[in-house]
Amino acid sequence: MIRFLTSGESHGERLIGIIDGIPANLQFDIQFINNELKRRQMGFGRSERMGIERDEIQVISGVSNGKTTGNPISISLKNRGTNIETPEVIRPRPGHGDLVGALKYNQVGGRNILERASARETAMRVALASICKLFLRELDIEIYSHVIGIGDKRVKLDYYSGIKTEDLKRADSSEIRLANSEDEKEIIKEIKNVIKEGDSLGGKIEIIGKNIPVGLGSHSNWDDKLDGKIAGSIMSIQGIKSVEIGLGLGSGEIKGSKFQDEIIYDGGYRRKTNHSGGIEAGISNGEDIVVRAAMKPIPTIRKGLKTVNMETKEESISQFERSDACAVPSASIVCESMLSYVLANEILKLLGGDYMEVIKDRYKRHKKYIEER
Repeated sequence: MIRFLTSGESHGERLIGIIDGIPANLQFDIQFINNELKRRQMGFGRSERMGIERDEIQVISGVSNGKTTGNPISISLKNRGTNIETPEVIRPRPGHGDLVGALKYNQVGGRNILERASARETAMRVALASICKLFLRELDIEIYSHVIGIGDKRVKLDYYSGIKTEDLKRADSSEIRLANSEDEKEIIKEIKNVIKEGDSLGGKIEIIGKNIPVGLGSHSNWDDKLDGKIAGSIMSIQGIKSVEIGLGLGSGEIKGSKFQDEIIYDGGYRRKTNHSGGIEAGISNGEDIVVRAAMKPIPTIRKGLKTVNMETKEESISQFERSDACAVPSASIVCESMLSYVLANEILKLLGGDYMEVIKDRYKRHKKYIEER
């Protein structure tokens, strides 16, 4: 079982992460991990902090001679945006953790809450989950994401309108991670308008896992279901307010004869469509895993919102902290990371094995067994 833990605050000295359960003899590619961190920092609408941070990990333990050892891997990530004034937050921001956290933990204001509730924490998640991505790549499993909407603007190209792998790969060349550049100018214009207004925007993300084996997850208990684990992991990301698998909400709007994915046999069991998003009864069925997530607008708004001063209890305007106007492109990379973590964990649960050589061998035999059934 893979498990990870992160620590550190937004304006603290550094972030620390520990991940346990990664098999031995996995090639550890620091350049790949640092590039994943760079991908997380990209995107039109990010704050000036992204011009300050140059995220690169320092490996503390668990790697020797370029390969994992099977021991817990610990890594460090230095914060560079630390030399700014961080006043106490007594005018809590609606939608942030400032007030509820201060009340729960008996704090004077929200500073000690927001420092940890900040999405800066996801930098370490991306770093740790990139190791899971490296593991998945050894098994030819790839995870992609792209933005399918910002605010009320929706793109024309998504999984169910025929998106191709080449389109998904192009998303990184877009300022807002669109697979279809046709929609980019209009959406960037919308973000610019929101920045001028001192407001913020959310959006919608599509995450796709390809070459997924049959048999991840289980129907037997509620907490073994693959879709439940994926939904929980994506929902844990700061700002995410809804998660869909496959057609998601659209599933309730069409007849069963149109929704269900008919089964065919073509050298193995296949589905004619993939409305279920690659998961049936909590188990992966071999089709692409398709997940969609909606991110709310960032609660830090320059023009402010009505709130209550925690000291005087008088009406006030919410405090402003340096923040993004739109972080949906960045969140798409975090979504990839969390999906990678869940899938890597489920593969190890299915196959077992403490080092890569035996896992790869078992994976080949598992796929052959499924194809020959």
